[in-house]
Amino acid sequence: MEEEWIAGKHSVTEALRSGRTINKIWIADTAQKHLTQPIIAEAKKLGIVIQHVDKRKLDQTVPGIQHQGVVAQAAPYAYAEVEDILEAAKSKNEHPFLILLDEIEDPHNLGSILRTADCTGAHGVIVPKRRSASVTATVSKTSAGAAEYVPVARVSNLAQTIDRLKEEGVWVVGTDVTAQEAVFGNGVFTGPVALVIGNENKGMGRLIREKCDVLVKLPMQGQINSLNASVAAGVVMYEVLRSRQAQG
Repeated sequence: MEEEWIAGKHSVTEALRSGRTINKIWIADTAQKHLTQPIIAEAKKLGIVIQHVDKRKLDQTVPGIQHQGVVAQAAPYAYAEVEDILEAAKSKNEHPFLILLDEIEDPHNLGSILRTADCTGAHGVIVPKRRSASVTATVSKTSAGAAEYVPVARVSNLAQTIDRLKEEGVWVVGTDVTAQEAVFGNGVFTGPVALVIGNENKGMGRLIREKCDVLVKLPMQGQINSLNASVAAGVVMYEVLRSRQAQG
């Protein structure tokens, strides 16, 4: 049977709250009681098996992840369809606000982007099936549980997905350090919008860049002319939120 691991207090708590199917929760013998008691209480209410184990078992199960003495075995992450994300925006009577990630490979970046996407009211994130980070325990932990609330769709062809979004009236905005237009105050974010964030090293691919309706850049005042992908994505997402709130 396929299984996935969710690690850390926030990630496991949000997985429980969101209704994710959890098969078992492991608690380290040395875990701090104030961190684990609410999780144990919630798990017992839901009839989830809880097992107290040596911390080293958890270290081996989710190597390299700060699990805080809490690890859950869950059903595989359920990816959304692009149509589901658009429908969610429609049901809220909101203009779609999507994040398209063009080969973001670092799971920490994906996790951080999901966290900010949740905070800024984005309806969903779209990633390609190949050469892209998928939703793993590391992503869930970095997202502080936001991975349980922000729908993620995986698509075979990002360029074709952009074409479909355009047919739905979504304005596709790419972030690029060589763009002429500044991200702030340009008026493109108040309607249906999809932000495209490029790969950590190469940026957006040529075809994806050409398919964008407009390219924007963040102003740079220092000696280094680029930001970490998740930081840049966060700044632009908050500009979308600011623009929409200003419009009222």
